[in-house]
Amino acid sequence: MRILASYLIGLVFGVGISISGMANPAKVLNFFDLFGTWDPSLAFVMGGAVVTAFIGYRYALKRPKPILEGRFQLPTRRDLDRPLILGSATFGVGWGIAGFCPGGAIPALGTGRTEVVLFMAALLAGILTAKTLQRRRASRLAAT
Repeated sequence: MRILASYLIGLVFGVGISISGMANPAKVLNFFDLFGTWDPSLAFVMGGAVVTAFIGYRYALKRPKPILEGRFQLPTRRDLDRPLILGSATFGVGWGIAGFCPGGAIPALGTGRTEVVLFMAALLAGILTAKTLQRRRASRLAAT
């Protein structure tokens, strides 16, 4: 049942990303081009997502537990540390350069376009590099 629910949630997300145009890097890049071909529609997509999540979380968190899990898995940390800030900045810069974020690139993989495949390869390389650096940092801290 969890696999089916995950598939359906991913399908709805992918269709929504595709319909909104967020799988099109030109549309995303136009959002960042404030003094050129600025396209504000991304702000409406993000605003709609924020409102939907706000309402959805208020409703879902009133339940004692999720439908398909034993408990809610919510973040417990509230501090802003260096890895969070650097990771957010890297995400934003990458999104602005490539016109893709992971959420938009995954559905766009179905197009078979070379730039999407290259973006996903770079994303995976970045994830593996970050994990390696985190392990090295953790082992250095444990050694001291």
